[in-house]
Amino acid sequence: MELAKHVETTKPWYSQLWPWLIMSGPFIVVIAASYTGWIAFTRQDAMVVDDYYKQGMAINKDLRRDGAATNLGLTMDAAYDAAQGRLHGSLMSFGHPVAGKINILLSHATQPEKDRKLEVMVNPQGDFETALPILDMGRWAVTVENAQRDWRLAGTWKWPQQRTIELKADMPPAE
Repeated sequence: MELAKHVETTKPWYSQLWPWLIMSGPFIVVIAASYTGWIAFTRQDAMVVDDYYKQGMAINKDLRRDGAATNLGLTMDAAYDAAQGRLHGSLMSFGHPVAGKINILLSHATQPEKDRKLEVMVNPQGDFETALPILDMGRWAVTVENAQRDWRLAGTWKWPQQRTIELKADMPPAE
């Protein structure tokens, strides 16, 4: 009588909690692996360069442009007002204003479709202002160059932790 009572109160395995808890671990891993596979196959890897030789040759040109910026003593200070959607700042050479057209390239660290290229006119006092729509939070590579691409300033900017961008030529002066 005692044995029959015990058998009747035992629930089938699928109505117990422990088998489902034990099976949930592998099930979650399968779902996560499927999602990771979907990401890998549907998103382009933007970090891969097709032609390494051309990329290496371009580095030499960029170094010459960095050296030219150092010889000119160039510095750029800019502040981003996200509420107004404006980037304003100044461009100086040894403390004197630099006027003319410049290009400011903001490159997203991992998503090239978010890159922004701004063509800006610097006034005779060395000041500029341009529209810049809201940016995603993250690390941005900033490149500033003149229209003729004779010189280049480059650096990084962590938005929104850093509200300002400060770039200065930091290569050793050419001898």
